[in-house]
Amino acid sequence: MTGMTRREEKEKRASEFEAIVSFYEVRLIRYVSRIVNSEDLAQDVVQDTFIKLFRNWHDEMEPGAHISSWLYRVAHNRAVDVVRKYARRTELHKRHAKEQPDFIEPDRGHGFRVGEAAGRAAEALQQLSERERQLVMLKVYEEKSYNEISEITGLSSGNVGYILHHAMKKLAAIMKESKPI
Repeated sequence: MTGMTRREEKEKRASEFEAIVSFYEVRLIRYVSRIVNSEDLAQDVVQDTFIKLFRNWHDEMEPGAHISSWLYRVAHNRAVDVVRKYARRTELHKRHAKEQPDFIEPDRGHGFRVGEAAGRAAEALQQLSERERQLVMLKVYEEKSYNEISEITGLSSGNVGYILHHAMKKLAAIMKESKPI
């Protein structure tokens, strides 16, 4: 027995949960946004992730490697599900829009500009397979170790290293080909 009343235990758990959300929310949204290419969808995925955490996590909720890996793994899996769900629909919408006789690129607003190198890198990243892209994002953008990536994705550390090595070589080749003359 902890000596706390049931209400005190609930308040403590709620406080721990709020701390976890505060600590990981922005990081998870940033990571998931890169997978699903939509901040709105990313927020939904991250919200689902935190709901699962609250319902299923029975240990103490403290920021650390164990809870971080769990959150990233759940968010990663949910994001992949969302991508698969919307991929076909999105492709059909794009194809339909391009088939229209007066297709006009959307206006992104006055002054919107992405650096040339950043634009090429984003395009190159999209040419990788889904798995390669996810591993590169975890390593480069989220600065996760091979062990953390392994825990998040369920792949072995060796497999993570192998896939990342080849993905980075592919990225370099794509970037070299798309380099302006």
